[in-house]
Formats: sequence, structure tokens, C-alpha cells
Amino acid sequence: MLSASSKTAMNVLVYSGAGVSPVSLAHTLASLRALLPTYAVAPITASALASQPWAPTCALLVIPGGRDNPYIASLGPAVSHIKDFVHGGGAFFGLCAGAYFSSKRVEWELGTPLEEVGDRPLGFFPGVCKGCVYGGFTYTGEEGARAVALSVGSEDSQYKGLYYNGGGEFVGADDMGAQGVRPFARYVDDEGKGRVAAVDCSIGQGRAFLSSVHIEYPLTREPLLSALRKRYPDLTEDRRKEMEAQRWELLGSALGLLGLRTCRSVHSLRPTRSLPQFLASPPTRPHLSTFVLSRLQPHCTGSSPYVLKDTVDTFHFHSSSSTSDLLREARSLCDNPDPKDVDAAEAKHVIICDGTSLPTRENTPHFDLGQYFTELSEARAHAPTFAPGLTSSVNELWRLGDVLTYGECVSSTQSLLEKNPTLMSSIPSPLVSLATFQLSGRGRGSNAWVSPEGCLLFSILLRPPPAIRATSLVFIQYLFGLAVVEACRDLMGKAGESLRLKWPNDIYAVTRDEEGGGEVMRKVGGVLVNTSFSGGKIDVIIGTGLNVRNPEPTTCLSELVPREMASSLTLERVVARILVVFDNMWDVFVLNRGSFAPFMDLYLERWLHSDQLVTLTTVNPPLPVRIVGITPDHGLLRTVAASGPATTRVEYIDLQPDGNSFDMLAGLIKTKL
Repeated sequence: MLSASSKTAMNVLVYSGAGVSPVSLAHTLASLRALLPTYAVAPITASALASQPWAPTCALLVIPGGRDNPYIASLGPAVSHIKDFVHGGGAFFGLCAGAYFSSKRVEWELGTPLEEVGDRPLGFFPGVCKGCVYGGFTYTGEEGARAVALSVGSEDSQYKGLYYNGGGEFVGADDMGAQGVRPFARYVDDEGKGRVAAVDCSIGQGRAFLSSVHIEYPLTREPLLSALRKRYPDLTEDRRKEMEAQRWELLGSALGLLGLRTCRSVHSLRPTRSLPQFLASPPTRPHLSTFVLSRLQPHCTGSSPYVLKDTVDTFHFHSSSSTSDLLREARSLCDNPDPKDVDAAEAKHVIICDGTSLPTRENTPHFDLGQYFTELSEARAHAPTFAPGLTSSVNELWRLGDVLTYGECVSSTQSLLEKNPTLMSSIPSPLVSLATFQLSGRGRGSNAWVSPEGCLLFSILLRPPPAIRATSLVFIQYLFGLAVVEACRDLMGKAGESLRLKWPNDIYAVTRDEEGGGEVMRKVGGVLVNTSFSGGKIDVIIGTGLNVRNPEPTTCLSELVPREMASSLTLERVVARILVVFDNMWDVFVLNRGSFAPFMDLYLERWLHSDQLVTLTTVNPPLPVRIVGITPDHGLLRTVAASGPATTRVEYIDLQPDGNSFDMLAGLIKTKL
């Protein structure tokens, strides 16, 4: 779960403003999220495109289908930014109306009441996009919609059953090679035969792919299902699945041309909506999960399932006997997404498991809960001690890690807790919420967190005792980051020495550049801490992402260790070790009333910044400063002027974590936008 930064273009932005078809937008987001698990795929408004600094972190900008004419006014203020982005090396994807709008000129339905003719400002295709290729289009129905076939490369390479409704042809594309235009796909059927349906265009240092056919629409949902039945009345389910797999292949090829890393196969597509979660406790304490349910029941209605309607989500709590049926239904919905459905508005299903009814690996193929509890017990038997003589836990009910929820795919482990106050206030702590995939992971500020398979994604709910001052809460992110590094260093042996802390909340690996031989720093994880205050009680939610087994998009722990050790770095083992190490650190932190002093020396030994020279850009003129540590009272970054008159009194310049963005690679400290 890696936060998009100015040094890594990880955002895929899909225009969602005036003119966009809600159906095309929904299918575009779902298809791209499934194919691009190492990117943060999110909608963006016209005003944000015109006024926000989106380009440095953007890997791909998409304009989906809808109505081309409203794009002219709504995107007008953003046109210069979009053109600069693509000409400067960015990637652009236009679908149907987005392809019309991205051409130099549109000629549509000439001589009819729907006629639309005129130049367009982007001009990524330097000619006319002319439509409709097939007649019958209406704005109010599906009369002109059909399932069409496209050929790519040769007529023998055909992709059938693709959704067409109002798309055009790229006139003269075959003769525009000198202008950087390469025909990609052609219509195969009837009056469209041989006409260019999609083009791949070089634009300055960047690239644009434009398709007049909706290759983002799945063959499993309307409106394409009706068009398929009309075109192929005897279509078998096996053949439909084959055609759908070919659609994924075609869309993946287009994204590959634009330089994006797609998932390796259609069979590895990640879920596009939430799946049921399991509330579990260890076999040695099977009653804990049912105890959690008992604390929630006063806020629930009904039974079998119990229903808790919270501020953002509605939760349905089921017995473990419902596992197979719930998973079968949820996976079917993933395979057949309905664009009218909004995941956040749907019920979140939670299956209550005691230690004797843990799900099988078949039900949770990416995370073995039984193995996790075994690893947790093993980690506690070999945990490092941070306070000699400390033998009792400050946690009253159970140790951290004994109660957790796991879902293969959730909206966000952080938001599920933070955005649902009844759930959060009713659940005893500590609680761990863990997932394999997230649909809307969050980073610091407005950053998004992506979650490729092989990453640990989890959040922890903690309630500090009253003895912990509010001013000490800032140290929790430092403490947890330190726990992650210490746990991984212990598991990884000598290779773990490469793991370091970047202030205030990131985890980096310092490795050797294979080509240049110098040191390179690659992000492997991050920490996000949110706090809420209610009725004199403090709820702390620690969100964490750590790339354990996926080399994308930067590197992962298993790549850092010798090959013979890589298989031992399982997600179950790593998360168990992190939780145990942090639990022991938390005991010391609480017993010292929130003081970070017992850990300060170790933290400074593990971080990247001692004596680092950076530039403070929030003053005029910019001031070179040297980092000397962290303030012991409020956890601020402490610096001193790098040069100046010799005095006996040191003048400190202290910087707030939430008020400044510290880019260690550029050597700058600057106020966030």
C-alpha cells in the first residue's frame, strides 16, 4: 500500500464531470481498477484538472464515454494542462466521446437533427473522427447499440462482442504515420468493415490511445448483455466467458501501449467490490469473536443476521454457517458488476468465526487465518524485550492481534473504522482490520494508497489510557513505523539492515543501484494515524501498508533477502511479528505515560535524516538547514541553520509533520498545497 508521491506516477485519473455517461464512468473505473492493481484509479473533476497539481503524480488520464459537446465547456480551462501533460510524456486514454473530443475535428451525424460538427482543442488525433459508423443512434435508448467485432493486426485476430453505441472512425489514419498515428483496430462488420476504430498516437514525448468502441464495458452486464443476445442468440456461457477474456486482453494491450503495468492474467484480476469479512479469534480463545459481537448487539436490529446501520456503512453480522453462500454471492457480483450499484452504499457482510470455525484456505485464498494465529503464538515466544522485567500486559481484554477482521477486498481498512463511529466506539480494543485488496485506500493528505497483491494492508484500533496526553499522540506514528522496521529487520537477517524510516511516516529500503552502483532509496511502506475524541475517550486508528511480496511498483521485502529466505516472508508471519513487536513497544509507551524517550535513540539510529542538509522553502529567501532530530515534547522535526554567525545559543527551527511536506529525495521542506 504505497502512497503516490511526486517521484512516482501512480495515479490513474478518470474525468467524471459534465457530459460523462454514468454507465461508462462506472465501467471505466471498474475495469481499470481490476487491470491496474499497482495504481490508484480515481475520478477527477474538471475544476481539479484546471486548478490542481495533478500531473506530476498521474500515470494516465482518461476521458470516458458520454457526450462530446459538454466536454468543450467543462474541460476548456483544463485543456492547456492536459496538452502539457501529454506532450511532456504523459499517457492519455479516450473512449468513444472521449475519442471524439480528443481528435482535431468532429463530424457526427451529418445531415440529421443530431448533427455535430466542429474543431476540438486537444487534437491528439490530427484529423477527423467521423460518426456514427453504424446507424440508429438515439440519446434516449439503445436502438443504435450493438455488439461489434474488431480486428487487430489482421482480420484473423478478432475481438468479438464489444459494445458499440455512437462511435466513429478515424478518417485517414492509415496515411498519418509521419504524424505519429498508428491504426490499432478496425471494424469488421457490415458497413464499418475496414474502417479504423482505434488509434495509437505519439504526442510529443507522450502517447494517446483513442477508441471509438467501448472496450471498457463487460460482457456480463447491461447494456451489452442485450446487444449480445441480439447479435448472438445462441451464445453459450463458455463462449461468452471466452469473449470476455479477450476483451480484458484487448484493454490490457491498449494500456500496455500507454506504458502501464497491467496484472499478468485475466485470472488474477482483483475484485471490483467488497467481499465478506471474517471476525476471528485464535483457537486457544474461541470466545473472543463472539464477545465482540455481544458488544455490538445493543446497536443492532434483527438476528441472523444482526444489522448495524452506521453513519457510512451498514453491517450485517452472520454466523460462520453462512460462509459459503455469502462468498458465492459476493464473487458472482464481482464477476457481474452493475454500474448502478455503489459499493459504499451496500451492506458490508461480516462472518463471526470462533477459533474452531476459521475459514478454509479455499475461502480465503490470499491469507490463511489459521496459519496467522500459529505465527502470532510463535512470534510472542521469541519477541524482543523493550523493558526488562515487564511481564504483564497493559491491555485488559486480550493482546494485540488476538481479534481481527479479514476481508479479501474492502473499501478501506482505515475508513471502515474511522467513518463508522457506532462500530468504532462499540468494538473493544485492540482490534486489527486486515485486507488483501482495497478499493479506496487512503494516504496522508489527498494521497491515495494502492494495494497490489502481496502487500500487507491493515489498520489497528487502539484506545490510549487517560495517562497519555494528547500532545503525545503524534509519537504513535513514529512508534509504529519503528515497530515495522524492527520486526522486519529481525525476520530478514542482514538484509533487513536496508530498512530505514523516513520522517514522518514512510518506510524505505536503501539498496544498491545495479547499474550505477550507488545507493538508491525505494519506498516499501507507510503509516497513517488518525485520532478522534469523544466523551473523554480517544480512539486511535493506525493504518499501515507494507509491500512484502510484490516487486511493483517499487520493490518488496522478498526481493531484498536471499532467494532461499524469500518463501519464509509470508504475509501471515510478517504481520504477526509486527503486531507482537508493536504490542511490546506500546506497553512501554503507556507505562511511560506517552514518553518517546525510551525509543528516541533507536528511532534516530533507524531513520534517514541525521545531519541531512535540506532547504526550508517557506521563508524568503529559502534557508539551508540541517536536521538534528525530533523534539521530545511534540514530535516536531528539529533543524538548525546550516550556516551563520557563531553563537553560544543554538537557534532551533522546528517543523510540524502535518504542516510540511518533506521530500528527502529533492532535499526540500515546503508547505503543503
